[in-house]
Amino acid sequence: MTLEVSTPALLFPAISLLFLSYTNRFLHLSALIRSLHSDWLERGDELLREQINNLRQRLTLIRAMQLFGAVSLLLCVISMLGVVSGQQLLAMGGFAVALSLMALSLGCLVYEVWISGGALRILLNSVDGKRSTSE
Repeated sequence: MTLEVSTPALLFPAISLLFLSYTNRFLHLSALIRSLHSDWLERGDELLREQINNLRQRLTLIRAMQLFGAVSLLLCVISMLGVVSGQQLLAMGGFAVALSLMALSLGCLVYEVWISGGALRILLNSVDGKRSTSE
C-alpha cells in the first residue's frame, strides 16, 4: 500500500476545527477559574474549592488534547514530506502515529466532556443539601 499526499492532508481541516474548539474551551475555563478564585479568596467557601478542583482537572485534559493534536498535525506534515520525498516507510509510520495521537486527543475530549458537568453537579448537590436541611 502506498500513501498519497492527500491522505494525511485529510486531517488538516479536522485538526484546525478541533484546535478552535479546544482553545475556546481553554479560554472559557481560564476566565471561570479566575472568577471563582477571586470569589474563593473573598469567602473561602469549600464549595468553590471543589469547583476549582474540577476545573483544574478539565484544564489539564484540555492541555493534553491540544498537545496530542499539535503533535498529530506535526506528524501529518512529516508524513506528507515522506510521501513527497519518496520515503513511504516514514510516511506510513508518521501517519499511523498521527492517527493514534488524534484518537488520544479525541479520547481526552470525550472524558473532559464527561466531567464537564462536575462543577454543576457540585452546585446542584449543595442545593439539594440545603433543601434537605431546611425541610
